[in-house]
Amino acid sequence: MQSNLIEPIVPDSSAFERERLPFTIQDVRAAIPKHCFEPSTWKSLSYFFRDVVIVAGLYAIAAKLDSWFFYPIFWFMQATMFWALFVIGHDCGHGSFSRYKWLNNLVGHISHSFILVPYHGWRISHRTHHKNTGNIETDESWYPVTEGKYDEMQWWEKFLRFDLTLLLAYPLYLFRRSPERPGGSHFHPASPLFRESEKWDVITSTIWCAVMVALVAAGTFTWGWLWLVKFYLVPYLGFVVWLDLVTFLHHTDDEIPWYRGKDWYFLKGAISTIDVDYGLINNIHHDIGTHVAHHIFLTIPHYHLLEATEAIKPVLGEYYRKSNRSIWAAFWDAKENCHYVSNTGSNIYYRSK
Repeated sequence: MQSNLIEPIVPDSSAFERERLPFTIQDVRAAIPKHCFEPSTWKSLSYFFRDVVIVAGLYAIAAKLDSWFFYPIFWFMQATMFWALFVIGHDCGHGSFSRYKWLNNLVGHISHSFILVPYHGWRISHRTHHKNTGNIETDESWYPVTEGKYDEMQWWEKFLRFDLTLLLAYPLYLFRRSPERPGGSHFHPASPLFRESEKWDVITSTIWCAVMVALVAAGTFTWGWLWLVKFYLVPYLGFVVWLDLVTFLHHTDDEIPWYRGKDWYFLKGAISTIDVDYGLINNIHHDIGTHVAHHIFLTIPHYHLLEATEAIKPVLGEYYRKSNRSIWAAFWDAKENCHYVSNTGSNIYYRSK
């Protein structure tokens, strides 16, 4: 059903003048010790093997106990470890895991296929996100709708987008991409997400995921549907919640500015994110909460992000953002107060009616 509301005309994006930050990306880079940019293959592998051993150990304990008293604990812990594996694959996708492309691709496929993420398909679309962070018109993930679009949405559309699917959106994104963007599946080589030269990378990752689906199906056939629910489906859904929660928090806050047209450039967009403290989970999910430094320099390994963050704080000054609220308080505030941005202008912020 079409609404009769007419969204105000957005001026040509080229009309916005580019306002420069008081520092350059070279200034920020110079503040970071050089060793922070150097990945250690063995150190990266140690984190990967640590995660694999913990995942295997949790499965062994759960199978041994087979207790409904233990399963809720197992589900939370295993979902968190699935998320940790995703972050390992995330480093592989950025090339910060090692200097060896073949190793990055191998570990990335193992880490991501296990949790049904097409490594290359995700890697390529994630590249688009990093190249366009903070740009209302071209960002790939968690970008705002305009006030005009928000007013046109039916109540059920708002409920679906801002409530029901908020923490379960990732599988939908993999198959359909984000709303208001050209459609396309991360599993299909002909998707508009990909170049012709990336076709076989996408096919390779889809095959890896298909093999994982076949293994899960074989396990279900052998041990039954309850096995699927207890040992894979619930931890997988928990992983999806973790992924959506973390990425939502890093890019949805009423203190984060959004830009249009020529007013946007890479560094302004890169610092249009916010660091979040996850407490005891920080080390488990590889300090992904240090998101500002990661967005500026994608190739810094996760184990150097804390040091890099401390180094860039004096340079960024008031432009460095970190949430001092608890995870759930920050999530609730963003969910309730970050619904749309102005139809016009640049350097604008989330609002809510």
